[in-house]
Amino acid sequence: VLYLFCAALTEHKILFLSSSYQRLTDACRALLALMFPLKYSFTYGPILPAQLLEVLSTPTPFIIGVHSIFQSETQELLDVVIADLDGGTVNVPECVHISLLPEPLLQQTREALSMVLDPELEVADLAFPPSAISASSLKMQDKEIRAVFLRLFAQLLQGYRWCLHIIRIHPEPVIRFHKVR
Repeated sequence: VLYLFCAALTEHKILFLSSSYQRLTDACRALLALMFPLKYSFTYGPILPAQLLEVLSTPTPFIIGVHSIFQSETQELLDVVIADLDGGTVNVPECVHISLLPEPLLQQTREALSMVLDPELEVADLAFPPSAISASSLKMQDKEIRAVFLRLFAQLLQGYRWCLHIIRIHPEPVIRFHKVR
């Protein structure tokens, strides 16, 4: 999930494959939900019809879901990150470089997601585990996962105002992002 999240943030092509249309739709919508408060502004199609498979060859980023019976048509795509939802794998081609999160944030996010999704696993090796560790309900898990990613965005974007540059030579001030800072 973190690979797909980072691929979407860095504007890569993401293709979901599954034999279930419901699973395709849910996976595409979940990836967009994890990106909140940002909005995905490229091509988004949770279910791509067979007649439009040539869209996968476009040079622009996308998040698209395709039924797994068309998997053979996706084999020649060299710059597309493919997530097989039925097999539970993510295939990142050699020519695609996905920039992951900076290291302290990546480890913190992995640990926080692990605590939400499988709290018993996190405390299994402790000599004196806490007595009351249980998994949350699905609705609560959804909120906890969203909170993990929202906290991640807050940590990533903290101090952004330091990089803003105000130009006052125009009648109205212009705010510009100063990339060097």
